[in-house]
Amino acid sequence: MTSKQSHRKDEHVSLAEKFHQSAEMTSFRQVRILHQSLPELALTDIDPTTAFNGQKIPFPLLIEAMTGGSEQTGKLNARLAQLAAATGLPMAVGSQSVALKEPNLATTFSVVRRSDPNGIILANIGAGHGVLDAQAAIEMVQADALQVHINAAQETIMPEGDRNFYWLDQLAEIVAKISVPVVVKEVGFGMTAKTVQKLMAIGVRNVDLSGRGGTSFAKIENFRRPDKEMVYLDDWGLTTPESLLEMRKLATRPTITASGGIKTPLDAIKALAMGADFVGMAGEILHHVLHEDQDTTLEWLNQWLADFKALMLLTGSQTLRDLRKQSLVYSPELEAFARQRFITLE
Repeated sequence: MTSKQSHRKDEHVSLAEKFHQSAEMTSFRQVRILHQSLPELALTDIDPTTAFNGQKIPFPLLIEAMTGGSEQTGKLNARLAQLAAATGLPMAVGSQSVALKEPNLATTFSVVRRSDPNGIILANIGAGHGVLDAQAAIEMVQADALQVHINAAQETIMPEGDRNFYWLDQLAEIVAKISVPVVVKEVGFGMTAKTVQKLMAIGVRNVDLSGRGGTSFAKIENFRRPDKEMVYLDDWGLTTPESLLEMRKLATRPTITASGGIKTPLDAIKALAMGADFVGMAGEILHHVLHEDQDTTLEWLNQWLADFKALMLLTGSQTLRDLRKQSLVYSPELEAFARQRFITLE
């Protein structure tokens, strides 16, 4: 018999696809990157490689946490891991909390390592867990790093969600005692500079901003409420561009992954130019996996990566370091946000 928590995993995937938005809806439309008419480069000159925890990866793209915890999502995890193996991209599994409570579901996560034996895999737990759970999650997928997601807004809207969010002490202990890198990740509501300062104060060196604009857990969890009365929180939180602007207030910054609304290579280029070290994509990949066979999905992802290199060329950026030097133009809304938050755009 399927447990409620396992069934919720299937619900999340179904509703993520139900609320999937087209690329035209991305919040990165509020950011423009300037075309360079004389790039003085050839496509073969472009080098998008970077390193994740000392390991070289071909692109600064992470296949974000999505699935696992049910029979259906375990199959999706296997397909995502096959994509990661074929492209050399890192991959994060979805929240493993369900498998910590129901060990029979661990195979829906460990299938990722079997499908991608040499790749970079990130384990994933919620911030309410302690060191022992963190270590168990890492061992379950033989992870190279651990995502700890902070999701107060999601839990608040979730009908059966938690209501106690005392997380910093447990996060500090996990960071201090876990041997792999820890990435603290939002789930679609963005982060302020103040939040990241609190995390850095306890030793966090990696954050995933995960702003509003991609998969909306506000919409997903409200849809699961009997009366669907919390629709007014559909636009709660910061967008990913707003979160990236917030990082400019920090004198020192952690390693930054920008996720939430990354759909096209152009979204990724803009996020990296705004200061992200990596970008993460979830909903757009899931959309293709759900509607296409594996060969077609891999063809789409390889074309996405090829287009990323082409866009680097059009900005005159031979490397990712060059990309971060590009000039950007912001919408009046983002400009007003920056002004009210005392953020310098130059």
